[in-house]
Amino acid sequence: MDLRTIILDAIKKEGQIKTADIVGKTGVSRAYVHQFLKAMTDEGMIILIGKANQAHYILATEKEQCLAEKPLKVHRIMINKGISEDKVLREIKDRSAIFAGVTNNVSSIIDYTFTEMLNNAIEHSTSEKIDLEILRSAKNIGFTVTDWGIGIFNNIMQKKRIGTAIEAIQALLKGKETTAPEAHSGEGIFFTSRIADFMSIRSFEKKLVFDNVGHDIYVKDTKSVSGTRVDFVLNVKSKKKLIDLFSQYTDASQQFSKTGVKVKLYYQDVDYVSRSQARRLLIGIEKFKTVEIDFKDVDTIGQAFADEVFRVWQANHKDIKFEIKNANENIMLMINRVLS
Repeated sequence: MDLRTIILDAIKKEGQIKTADIVGKTGVSRAYVHQFLKAMTDEGMIILIGKANQAHYILATEKEQCLAEKPLKVHRIMINKGISEDKVLREIKDRSAIFAGVTNNVSSIIDYTFTEMLNNAIEHSTSEKIDLEILRSAKNIGFTVTDWGIGIFNNIMQKKRIGTAIEAIQALLKGKETTAPEAHSGEGIFFTSRIADFMSIRSFEKKLVFDNVGHDIYVKDTKSVSGTRVDFVLNVKSKKKLIDLFSQYTDASQQFSKTGVKVKLYYQDVDYVSRSQARRLLIGIEKFKTVEIDFKDVDTIGQAFADEVFRVWQANHKDIKFEIKNANENIMLMINRVLS
């Protein structure tokens, strides 16, 4: 097999390649591989994205042609008023090459985790400004969301009447901890921390670290800071899938079944209030043409839940049809409200 074929097959399989990847596969010298990649780039077969240690190659489709000049890092400081996390993410994708050649499973993970952490800052921090940064290196995709608000540990301490930051962290680690139960399920941080390769939450005088590569969770003392900073890192070639993570925590009260080209989403004894619940519920259904959502035994849904399912998700999957079943007037009111 010639080197050209090896390169093209590797990009098709992995979504992107670096010079070192081909050297490792073939044993050919780095200088020769670099020369060959440059020739394929000049021919318009592949595109070079990034520079120095961030440099990687993707296939040169019409859609990707303009990405070579787009940045691999986006940094924004936003006034926390009227921010919509899905619109922020869409703008980042439009204006950067961060997601170029990224596999669907990795893209889905970043979509979910970034919007979850940004939404937390928007709705819980009470901060006037939010600082966000998302970047891609040759190895990882990562993001940081920082606010100067009340601070996640202080917020839990106050709302839950907990005495210390350590007790607040212990409560947070249990999962489904939220200071706004009428609008949130509290599962966003729980799932985000478990799908990351590395994640840290810094607030007040503590830093909570999730090292899933080293299979460790620990707390460090740190200089007292205002607000909250969340750092998230995932290998760009990760094989992790959100649906696999979610299935680990599915029990008898949370059934998720698929039949043919229809998906039946049926939950009992669960309040459907948050975007996080909606995003988790929708993972994996994009390959179907028709999605049946059965609200049997569900009394009502929150506006955030309805908005995420019937406006945000549908706007990005216009070729997929929703069929609503067993929805009472309370549920239909929320659905019609977000659609209008």
